[in-house]
Amino acid sequence: MYDYLIVGSGLFGATIAERAKRLGKSVLVIEKRDHIGGNIYTENIEGINTHKYGAHIFHTDYKDVWDYVNSFVEFNRYTNSPIARIDDEIYNMPFNMNTFASIWDDVFTPADAMRHIEEERKEMEGREPKNLEEQAISLVGRTIYEKLVKGYTEKQWNRSCTELPPFIIKRLPVRFTYDNNYFNDRYQGIPIGGYTKLIENMLNGIEVRLNTDFFSDREKFMSIAKKIVYTGPMDEYFDYSLGELEWRSLRFDTKILDEVNYQGNAVVNYTGHEVDYTRVIEHKHFEFDTTSPKTVVTYEYPADYVSGMEKYYTVNDDKNNELALKYKELQQKEENVIFGGRLAEYKYYDMDDVIKAALDVEI
Repeated sequence: MYDYLIVGSGLFGATIAERAKRLGKSVLVIEKRDHIGGNIYTENIEGINTHKYGAHIFHTDYKDVWDYVNSFVEFNRYTNSPIARIDDEIYNMPFNMNTFASIWDDVFTPADAMRHIEEERKEMEGREPKNLEEQAISLVGRTIYEKLVKGYTEKQWNRSCTELPPFIIKRLPVRFTYDNNYFNDRYQGIPIGGYTKLIENMLNGIEVRLNTDFFSDREKFMSIAKKIVYTGPMDEYFDYSLGELEWRSLRFDTKILDEVNYQGNAVVNYTGHEVDYTRVIEHKHFEFDTTSPKTVVTYEYPADYVSGMEKYYTVNDDKNNELALKYKELQQKEENVIFGGRLAEYKYYDMDDVIKAALDVEI
């Protein structure tokens, strides 16, 4: 009998597995996919580490988490500085002085930008936002909303912004500096050699079984370990007894191009309706590759979730949040089972928060 059975080899499961092994525990990791790493898996294509499930940029303010991941692999100095394109216009993100100066011809100082934004925010003065569109306008004004928020959000959720609840955009990052760094966190980078290398090193010396579905023989797996760490969907664990939780998914179209540099940036967001995809990722820029004769680009399309697809984004409306709370009550009654991670908690997690949560679990 194992001390721990880990269901899933993503960041939460890998962190628990590594900690347990280091403490002398016997560990088995089972993974239903044909690879480790969950959604941070990177696949080498034409010598380029390709983020198979969308762009993942590691960033954190937790020094202990940064030290932890760097104990397995060295991180580079990649700084996330995406750009936004709508029709034939290009803007820096997050919204900063470079963005404002491109939008308005008379913006040179923070005061100039603030003047425009405050003037446009008056449209919502004295009114409580009733939908996402009104919430965005109340934060940044109509011009920025229509150029950089509206189309991207409507593609992401497949609904009009006037039909989406305001809480989806509680705030929008606005910086009155000429700084294109998307994140404010102190530490940021990409694992040199890709995220798969990080997970491989974390799971070094631990028994891992790929192409192994926990639900294919649940009774057996529940009986072979003293404790279970479950990182799959919370509703699936309980056989959807209370109903299914809703998710948004993604579809990827990855292409190998015979050119050295396709778009000049790792991530370009497409914020208008002139194209169906929301962003294009050119993977070689994550690791500063300027010499490979080819490049790999991925077009990312939001999609309604249907069975068999990957679950990416929680639908945090009242109905789903209430259902998730009921499932969490059931989780608390499960003895010797630890539930953790994005799927098991029905929660959007940054990578560092996943690791932090796993490091805080008592083993």
